[in-house]
Amino acid sequence: MAHPLHAAVACALVLTAGSAFAFELTSPDITPDAPIDNRHVFKGFGCEGGNVSPALEWKAAPAGTKSFALLVHDPDAPTGGAGWWHWVVYNLPADASALPQGAGSADGARLPGGAVQQRTDFGVPGWGGPCPPVGDKPHHYVFTLHALKVDKLEIPEGATASLVGFMVNANSIAHATFTARYGRSK
Repeated sequence: MAHPLHAAVACALVLTAGSAFAFELTSPDITPDAPIDNRHVFKGFGCEGGNVSPALEWKAAPAGTKSFALLVHDPDAPTGGAGWWHWVVYNLPADASALPQGAGSADGARLPGGAVQQRTDFGVPGWGGPCPPVGDKPHHYVFTLHALKVDKLEIPEGATASLVGFMVNANSIAHATFTARYGRSK
């Protein structure tokens, strides 16, 4: 019979090893639950940020991942419940594991081949940084990377971000997420 201490150590090793291989999304530019730096804030609507998309990195995608989709959403936007889509990217290849800072430019030149950016709620494709109304409590910006079971999502040109989100969720086998904040007083 195994010693109880050995069983506890074995259990701890399994839990540690299991958590070390969890699907994870991180950013060297944004700390989860912290304010977003001005270089990533929208430039327009009264905001004076740099509107540069943050670098993102991910690891440990599940077996069966054939592509990825990235959705960045502000659920606190005063839109009658719809929130605000800040970045919508899909058809990221399965061998991708990062996006460099600035990959969300409107032309998508720094995205991996085959990746598509859909129109955001700013009306154009690419990264649209935070820009909540003056005086609102800080908004939450939810970055979610989905591992998809399909090589490519067939999305009609001009589709809304919500339709993309629907198709992403219908084909998602796992997702990794983090949330950051941004507010402005003037």
